Amino acid sequence: MSAARARRRRAAGPLIALGLALVLPLAACSGGNDDLASQWNAGGDTGYIEGDGATTSIPPELRTDPVDFSGTTESGGTFGSADTLGSVTVVNFWYAGCAPCRAEAPDLVAAYAEFAPRGVAFVGVNTRDQVAQAAQFSEEFGVEYPSIMDSAGDRSVQRAFAGQIPLNAVPTTLVLDAEGRVAHRVLGRLAGESQLATLVEETLAEG
Repeated sequence: MSAARARRRRAAGPLIALGLALVLPLAACSGGNDDLASQWNAGGDTGYIEGDGATTSIPPELRTDPVDFSGTTESGGTFGSADTLGSVTVVNFWYAGCAPCRAEAPDLVAAYAEFAPRGVAFVGVNTRDQVAQAAQFSEEFGVEYPSIMDSAGDRSVQRAFAGQIPLNAVPTTLVLDAEGRVAHRVLGRLAGESQLATLVEETLAEG
C-alpha cells in the first residue's frame, strides 16, 4: 500500500476471531451499559457502543464462508446476497435517528456514485426504523441504493452477519468480496468517502 493510501486508512484493528459463537447486537444510539445481546434477543433497542471508525481487514485466505442474507426493503421488494453475488458489495448498518449515520450518509452517497458504475453493489441494513422513517432519510440524503428493514422479527440479516464478524455498533460498514465474504469492517462513522474508497479499491484489486 502506498503512503497516500495508508494515510486514508484510520487504523488497522486486530484480526478478529472468526466463527464467533457470541452474537452481538447492533445497538441503538441511546446511551447506557446494558447487556446488548440480551436486549437484542428480547427485542430491546437501548444501549450504545460507540465505534471509533477503526478498520479491521481480513486477508482472503482467512475469510470465512460467504454471508447468506435476505430481507424486505423499504420499497417492499426483496434484496439479499443472491443479488450481489459476483460483485464487491458495501453493506451499511444504520438507522435514521443515529447522528453518526446521518453524518456519514453523504460519504456513502458519494461512494455509491463513484463505484456503482464499476459494478460495486451497495445495500443498507436499517436496524430500528419503520418504513416511513427510512424512506424520509433516503430522500433527505439522496440515497439511491436499497435498505433492508431488519428491525422486526428475528433480525435475520444482523444475525447472518454477526455469525461471521462482530457487529457491535451503529453505524458499521462492511465491504464484501465478490464471493460474498467479509473483507473489511469499519466500526463506527466513516472517516470520509476516501476511507471507504480505499477499502473498495483494495477489494476490487483482488480480481
